[in-house]
Amino acid sequence: MAAFTAVTAQAFQFGAIEGGTIDLDSFRGQPVLVVNTASMCAFTGQYEALQALHEQYSDAGLVVLAVPSDDFRQELGSEAEVKEFCDVNFGLTLPMTEITSVRGGDAHPFYRWLADTHGFTPRWNFNKVLLSTDGDVIATFGSGTAPNAREVTDPIEAMLTQ
Repeated sequence: MAAFTAVTAQAFQFGAIEGGTIDLDSFRGQPVLVVNTASMCAFTGQYEALQALHEQYSDAGLVVLAVPSDDFRQELGSEAEVKEFCDVNFGLTLPMTEITSVRGGDAHPFYRWLADTHGFTPRWNFNKVLLSTDGDVIATFGSGTAPNAREVTDPIEAMLTQ
């Protein structure tokens, strides 16, 4: 979609799991790791590493944003169930969106922008998108890349020390 060519990620908003909105523009000047998640996936254990990243780097400016999605039929039925599952099992304190489509015709505009301008569409749950402090896409990672892998943390640390 040509309308997305000059847009950065900071142009997008998500509904927040607890109500209200999460405005990516409010994270201007901070690196953001956006991860499409699911509660009943073999990769769900990555929530632990996402929370650890949040705890380790949030004071320095990193935002870890979880985007629950049922596109692969592995998410619970409601935002309340997702929030409770993540609280009880992982003690998540990082921001989470409402259940959001990440691929296809119903994809959230952020994910349509990723597909249209960066050729990236999540192939499964726990795909990661690292955004720069200016909202540009720095890198994308598949499910098999752990959130605490050096290929993820090295560019985060580089942005946080600038």
